[in-house]
Amino acid sequence: MTRIRKELVAVFADRTSQQWIVRDPEGNFWLIPPVPNPWDHRQPFQPSEETDLLPVPGHYKDTIGLPF
Repeated sequence: MTRIRKELVAVFADRTSQQWIVRDPEGNFWLIPPVPNPWDHRQPFQPSEETDLLPVPGHYKDTIGLPF
């Protein structure tokens, strides 16, 4: 039997910086700026000890403007 794996991203809100953060399927974190087509303008993000990431429900991906 062939299993199809759906690539998923995880969306977080960082309480410290009040920014959207996305973890891609490879485990990389990205800061998503509040601009049109935000995924095209993403910036690498490295969580620190001060980072306070809160998981956000997946349906917010449309609100943020993520393409997946």
